[in-house]
Amino acid sequence: MLSAGVAELVDALDLGSSDESCGGSSPSARTKRFQAFARRLRGTFPARDFGSPDHWRRANRPGAEHFDNLRPATAGRTRKKTTMQVTETLSEGLKHEFKVSVPATDLDAKADARLGDLKDKVRINGFRPGKVPVAHLKKLYGRSVMAETIDETIRDTNTKIFTERGFRLATEPKVTMPTEAKEVEEILSGKTDLTYTVAIEVVPPIALADFKSFNVEKPVVDVQDSDVDEAIKRIADQSRPYSAKADGAKAATGDRLTINFKGTIDGVAFDGGSGEGIQLVIGSGQFIPGFEDQLTGVGVGETRTVKVSFPKNYASEKLAGQPAEFETTVTAIEAPGETVIDDEFAKSLGMESLEKLKEAARDRLKSELAGATRQRVKRALLDRLDESHKFEAPPSLVAEEFNLMWNSIKAEMESGGKTFADENTTEDAAKEEYQKIADRRVRLGLVLSEIGEKNKITVTDDEVSRAVIERARSMPGREKEVWDYYRNNANALAQLRAPIYEDKVVDFLLELANVTEKKVSREELFKEDEDGAKTGA
Repeated sequence: MLSAGVAELVDALDLGSSDESCGGSSPSARTKRFQAFARRLRGTFPARDFGSPDHWRRANRPGAEHFDNLRPATAGRTRKKTTMQVTETLSEGLKHEFKVSVPATDLDAKADARLGDLKDKVRINGFRPGKVPVAHLKKLYGRSVMAETIDETIRDTNTKIFTERGFRLATEPKVTMPTEAKEVEEILSGKTDLTYTVAIEVVPPIALADFKSFNVEKPVVDVQDSDVDEAIKRIADQSRPYSAKADGAKAATGDRLTINFKGTIDGVAFDGGSGEGIQLVIGSGQFIPGFEDQLTGVGVGETRTVKVSFPKNYASEKLAGQPAEFETTVTAIEAPGETVIDDEFAKSLGMESLEKLKEAARDRLKSELAGATRQRVKRALLDRLDESHKFEAPPSLVAEEFNLMWNSIKAEMESGGKTFADENTTEDAAKEEYQKIADRRVRLGLVLSEIGEKNKITVTDDEVSRAVIERARSMPGREKEVWDYYRNNANALAQLRAPIYEDKVVDFLLELANVTEKKVSREELFKEDEDGAKTGA
């Protein structure tokens, strides 16, 4: 980061920053934080009565010629030519550091050129347009112009250093400037050379494998008639009618109860612990474990105190693991009826006939299976990419990825009241495991980005817009809110663009690879793969 020395000593100067690409890779879900970028510093000027400073700053930005020795713009003055010096002071693996010395004459020449151009644009009382002496402008704005010149010189010089050496930055460059007040003052007044250091971490060269040699297995599951029948039965069970049980009848598993309840912990009511007219089906698992079972055998009008404990992984940290009592009164008991699965049932669901309902159920099952197949194929492909691309990942990116995962894991364990011993591991062993996962994720992100860049794979604005529309549709009633959120949030749009980019790269690779289908059972397809889940494949 740029030292605050210059910024603190220049009146009304704000050396800001924004990201600028410097040989980086295209974005993807795994590479969003890994892209190369250069620090861009931006100066601002005190408000004066001469129009927009931004206008002349943008219109007169020094070009590449300012890297060479420049002839001063101010007539009648001569300066001894000197040369900008760039010395590499560190080269260890992916880490590099440079010491840069920019002659004061170069800075002074650039600042004079700016002032010379400025005189034709400013309006100052007492002077006709274009007739303001440069010396007068320098007296008024010299420090601000020099600060802007330094700012831009550092940015352009760094860019040239990185570009000439073919560096792709893995992290933001760290620029260190003089901080001593006297030295800063001499630099701003043009009395001494500008000397600073810039430290970077780069992305290593990535030699891509021959993707045509990849063999990928694609698990396939056929939708059976029995699967369709089972799906429709589940729908029927959810839509089954209920009718009141006879007076004096007791509640049994499968019955639907209407209850009023009030929960307390240590005799004190808690937020969200009360409800009236709430329906639950005994045995459905709607409520926390143990609640429904204790209502078996209850009658209408009867009140019972249900004693349960909230699960340790309960969503609310205040309630997780806490014992509670619920004073529960049953106001109605209804027995389940049978749903006849026929055309009338299908029509009640908005379908033309039972046959159309079956077609819709089959299509939904096919879509579900296709999604699971896609994930398994993608995981296999990423495993193959991991095996074929072993290189040193930029340590800072690995550390960043690890910290994101580790903080999430720690928060999840704390909220659930779990320890590493509960997971049959130790904290050190878990850290070692997640360090490997972080390394894999970074390398895969860089590889996918490299593939996309070399093969000109891009994400169009239309594709991003469709993704926004799909996200809005998934939140009925909040469509405008969702749309405005993405329209006004560049980072959120980038998060939508990233998975689209990754999927396009994966599709590109699958077209080249040898993909063979293998018939498997539904159970095999959905079998949990802990390694795949952890790596985010």
